[in-house]
Amino acid sequence: MHLLNTKFVTLFLVFTLFGLSNKGKHPLHVSTTEVNFNSKDKTLEISSRIFSDDFEAILGKLYKQKTDLANPALKTQMDALVRKYMLSHLQVKANGKPVSLNYIGFEIDHEATNIYMEAEKISSLKSAEVSSTILYDMFDDQMSIVHLVKGATRKSSKILYPDKSFSANF
Repeated sequence: MHLLNTKFVTLFLVFTLFGLSNKGKHPLHVSTTEVNFNSKDKTLEISSRIFSDDFEAILGKLYKQKTDLANPALKTQMDALVRKYMLSHLQVKANGKPVSLNYIGFEIDHEATNIYMEAEKISSLKSAEVSSTILYDMFDDQMSIVHLVKGATRKSSKILYPDKSFSANF
């Protein structure tokens, strides 16, 4: 029970810090990814949340171009960069098999960027695995919080650089 309370407190602190408004650099390098099994539509709904300043910095560094995720005039260009980055830094397996991720889009939410993807034709979910290297090419103290959700069952973990994956059975 103590371990569960410790995990809850850790997740609470991370999300509290993640939601704080701060004009300067934030002290925490964290991303969150949630994979939700939609049994009705037979899909995995995937959302990732990354601090926008860090995300813009890595996109600019890797793809050698100006980035501004909040600029509507650059939306098409930014969509291409976000898609390319996410598909190369986030992999999902369902029932032990890699799934093809479809990029849906992104939106800015205060200081964070929310990215949405999905995997189709997932008839059932007995196990899931997420492999994330989001921002690993920028920070060696990067933390990824991963949530795997099937119905009322939610399994969560933090992945600390250089570790990359979390898996769970349902």
